[in-house]
Amino acid sequence: MVTVRGIVLLAHGSRDPLWRQPIERVAAHMREHDAQVLVACAYLELTEPDLAAATAQLLERGAGSIRVVPMFLGIGQHVRDDLPRLVAELKVRYPQIRLTLQPAIGEDARMIELMAQIALS
Repeated sequence: MVTVRGIVLLAHGSRDPLWRQPIERVAAHMREHDAQVLVACAYLELTEPDLAAATAQLLERGAGSIRVVPMFLGIGQHVRDDLPRLVAELKVRYPQIRLTLQPAIGEDARMIELMAQIALS
């Protein structure tokens, strides 16, 4: 049996509705390149849905495992403290699924290289 993978792109959030467009474009790009993966966007504050709601949506759509991808460049309190706590709470709520928290994208060497290339071009 193949487990349907879910991915939550987790960003900070903003009162400005235009702020969420880049995250939603990343999600759309992912869907275009891998129709087998369920993708949802979630936000820590000021924007809906939050992580719990996005996780519930993916479970309703059949996800058997969910990876939370923090779309943060810097490693501040949200990434260090808030995200691990939120994911731990979801693991208690949904013990039947494999729920993992990926390091923030700003920690990935590929992202650092890409940003450097863009800045140098």
